[in-house]
Amino acid sequence: MMVLVRDHQDRSAFAALFNHFAPRIKGFLIKSGADAAMAEECAQDVLTTLWNKAGQFDPTRASVATWIFTIARNRRIDMLRRQRRPEPEELTWGPEPEPDQADVIALQQDSENLSAALAKLPDAQRDLIEKAYFADLSQSEIARITGLPLGTIKSRIRLALDRLRHAMQ
Repeated sequence: MMVLVRDHQDRSAFAALFNHFAPRIKGFLIKSGADAAMAEECAQDVLTTLWNKAGQFDPTRASVATWIFTIARNRRIDMLRRQRRPEPEELTWGPEPEPDQADVIALQQDSENLSAALAKLPDAQRDLIEKAYFADLSQSEIARITGLPLGTIKSRIRLALDRLRHAMQ
């Protein structure tokens, strides 16, 4: 069907692709942490891109699903980046007020407690926490890098977070 869209701008083939992939893209985006409205908007954008850039599809390089979900992943990243940028009217002008000393001390103590709790974790768990939270890697990326099964990564991170939670209480 993608070839029909690519080579002939076939609207019925596009409609079939749309009906098949739209709910899957939306589900993929929601599982990736997007809210329903963002997932819907992003899915529409992905499928518009599919129509407009169908000529770039090369079946020798990727399957239709891989190509579409790569576009979806990239669109989600773009949308998240746009959300994180403050709008000009949201920017504060002038000096920031000084933080309350009690808040500064509490934050310092929390940071020291967290560092101590991290140091007490087994090396395997600490390494995974550092990769996930400090290197901002997904669990799948960590599994690929370390060669460990994804289930092992998830279990170790869950155990480490539980230990950290108890240590911080």
